[in-house]
Amino acid sequence: MSARGAARILLALFYLAAGLVHLIMPAPFIKITPEWVPSPALVVTLTGIAELGGAAGLLQWSSPALRRAAGWGLAAYALCVWPANFNHMALDMARADHGAGLGYHVPRLAAQPLLIWLALWASAAIDWPFRRRGS
Repeated sequence: MSARGAARILLALFYLAAGLVHLIMPAPFIKITPEWVPSPALVVTLTGIAELGGAAGLLQWSSPALRRAAGWGLAAYALCVWPANFNHMALDMARADHGAGLGYHVPRLAAQPLLIWLALWASAAIDWPFRRRGS
């Protein structure tokens, strides 16, 4: 199996687990949803469904176009939920005990662009920074 294939499977398993957690235990995600997001419970449910759909799209082998669409969808998803990660850090830092602390939040925030790239690369939506298509 190629590195891209392995990354696609691992990323799909990550999003499968995350989607299930969003649907089974939504309370922690609702709590960190920024105040400006309407209907936080509905949004958390929809994010769980989006994660499951993206995972399913990554795991199917029959349609490269569907895999690429899943990659683009998961990349957009990761970008859209990034504000909740910043909000989670702000909420934790405001607590007397600082919650999970900067040792958790800074790497988590820094990893979000990597998740965006990985969704695009693992799904073959992009080749960067490796070889270009047709080369």
